[in-house]
Amino acid sequence: MNTDPPSPAMRAPPQPLAGLRVVEFTHMVMGPTCGMVLADLGAEVIKVEPMQGEGTRRLLGAGPGFFPMFNRNKKSIAIDLRQPAGAEVARRLALSADVVAENFKPGTLSKYGLDHARLAARNERLIYVSHKGFLPGPYEHRTALDEVVQMMGGLAYMTGRPGDPLRAGTSVNDIMGGLFGAIGVLGALIQRGITGKGMQVQSALFENNVFLMGQHMLQYAMTGRHPQPMSARDNPWAVYDVFTVRNGEQIFLAAVSDAQWQVFCKMLGFEDLMADPKLATNNDRVQQRPQLLATLRERLAARGAGELAGLFERAGLPFAPIRRPEDLYEDPHLQATGGLADVVLPDGPKAGQTVKTTLFPITMDGERLGVRLHPPHLGEHTTALLSALGYGDAEIAELRLLKLVA
Repeated sequence: MNTDPPSPAMRAPPQPLAGLRVVEFTHMVMGPTCGMVLADLGAEVIKVEPMQGEGTRRLLGAGPGFFPMFNRNKKSIAIDLRQPAGAEVARRLALSADVVAENFKPGTLSKYGLDHARLAARNERLIYVSHKGFLPGPYEHRTALDEVVQMMGGLAYMTGRPGDPLRAGTSVNDIMGGLFGAIGVLGALIQRGITGKGMQVQSALFENNVFLMGQHMLQYAMTGRHPQPMSARDNPWAVYDVFTVRNGEQIFLAAVSDAQWQVFCKMLGFEDLMADPKLATNNDRVQQRPQLLATLRERLAARGAGELAGLFERAGLPFAPIRRPEDLYEDPHLQATGGLADVVLPDGPKAGQTVKTTLFPITMDGERLGVRLHPPHLGEHTTALLSALGYGDAEIAELRLLKLVA
């Protein structure tokens, strides 16, 4: 039995979407992210899973974190949509919702009467949010992945080295596509409050990626110069780089204004550089950047990363240690501010164990939005949800016997 997580010693965070019902037919990352955002904001989010469970419950390699990350604060019901009686259960559930979310290939849910047109014809207040690879157009029937749109949308080019495109180190388009879907839902909810009618919202991986590339596209439009990958770009700031220091440690250091350059030089005892007229302004320093960085690397090589971090923090200059994801569990800021919360793993070799997860990165009324429900076991809420839809005990038992629900 799933139990509520321990109550933190603080005021309960706001739940602005409390009372809103969301039914999601989603898998992987993009659609589940949208549902997670709405759930974190207080909505009742019901995840409809296939009888064997959503595929991310069983991922290996880099995938075991997907399901517990994107499916907290949700309820689970398992339904066999391929059977007419199972599809009917799903339609009754969807028609009880304020919001239906999905991220399957175009036309998939129409086979089960779960498309926007048929559901909206029976519930004009319904908001239907679809997460696709591409918005309607010439590409809409292509199969898209985060990596696919990163390659075709310029992000891999901008991230890698020249001639060596490289995808970003997390599922940026999937996650942000889910965020944009949730933003569209919130806008549609406001509009429904005015007109009484719902609408369809669409979010797509490719268009999301193009949005991320907008600044580089406009750079080209304004200058006529092709944007270079981040690893080879013409940096607009002279001191803005990763430095290898004592014991091979690395740290990112920056001084992005003339005032910061002055503080930088005084703090580190580099008065000779501060007095050099060839380094007087940021644009002067950019012109001398290769030689300046070589000089700084030589002078900083014997300094410790911790020492430099302390100096930069006290001086108010930008800096950052170079960390791995697992290092964030020990981050003092995250620990002090409640940025991590307990969840109980529902699946895998560590099922039943409590681990820390990251929370939605906002506060409301001064509080972080916490975990109300742990990531659900497959079909954990099936009986309660069917009962609320009007199914009697005998009908639920028959649906289970026929393996239409679990």
